[in-house]
Amino acid sequence: MGVLTRSMVLGLAAGGRSSTSFAVPVLAAVRGREGGGPQLASALARSAVLGEVVVDKLPSTPSRLDEPMLAARVGAGALGALALSVVERRRPCAHVVAALVGAAGSLLGSIVGAAWRSWAAEAGPEVLRPDLRAALLEDALVLTSACTLVATSR
Repeated sequence: MGVLTRSMVLGLAAGGRSSTSFAVPVLAAVRGREGGGPQLASALARSAVLGEVVVDKLPSTPSRLDEPMLAARVGAGALGALALSVVERRRPCAHVVAALVGAAGSLLGSIVGAAWRSWAAEAGPEVLRPDLRAALLEDALVLTSACTLVATSR
């Protein structure tokens, strides 16, 4: 996958679970490395994603489209894609493109993810109700995308 595709996929994933924007570059950077530092970084990145997956299901969690959450997600998508581009040793001009595409993907992922959850809760088929089932499907898509990015990192 090229930098545009990888940045868009990471941005879309960050729109669903913003912690993936931090976790994917960290996990890609430490993949195959041994020692306490890489193990700690991996554990922290995985814990952040797991924590967000749990907190996302709480009724008190605000909408991802509310400010400042949306701006933070877009920023996270940009920085995550930039970091992944750096970790993968892309050319400097690719870093700028990665950040822009990651930001756009995160904005799109946030809007589509929120629309999916809203539709599932209000008008979707019974199998998606309560909203928790739609959230778990979203988690599966986001986590599969993130794992694919890490596994295919160069």
